[in-house]
Amino acid sequence: MKKVLFILLVVSLVLIISGCGSNKKAAKPDGNQVYRPGWWSEQKEADYVCTYGQSANLSENASITAARSIAMSDAAQYVQTNVESMMKFYLEEAGVVDPQLLSLTSNVIKNSAKAQFSGAIVGKIETRRVDEGNGPRFKTWIQMKIPKEQVDKTVLSNIRNEEALYNQFKASQSFQELEEQMKKH
Repeated sequence: MKKVLFILLVVSLVLIISGCGSNKKAAKPDGNQVYRPGWWSEQKEADYVCTYGQSANLSENASITAARSIAMSDAAQYVQTNVESMMKFYLEEAGVVDPQLLSLTSNVIKNSAKAQFSGAIVGKIETRRVDEGNGPRFKTWIQMKIPKEQVDKTVLSNIRNEEALYNQFKASQSFQELEEQMKKH
């Protein structure tokens, strides 16, 4: 009886192990891979924030303009996220729970994200004529480079323009830490 139970146990273990150890191939996603230039999403330069945009249009110029606009919109979102994280760092560090200060902080974030970036340049650009279902179009991929120094100056300028926020910042060590953190970026 013990031999029969032992054999059943061994056979069960072999079946379980072979079931777990099967070589199943990973399923590939359906569809064709979408083309992106090899340089797409690179962040290789320490002094610039690179943002990207793509657009397809009947006109080559309209395609380039739309792609540039998308990339600059992406830059504004980057600035907003960056400023929000810095402000959160300040508020946590200073322990501030002042509704007026939170409102001013929100204003600084919005103003910084809406800022026009001086010194923004086109890093790389590629335009192709492609055939789509509704006819030929020009498709453009663009890399915009915004100087990090310009982003930081815009943020600090907006903080300084909000007098109450600036005074509370100056009264705290967090302001100096914020400036040092921005210098590192």
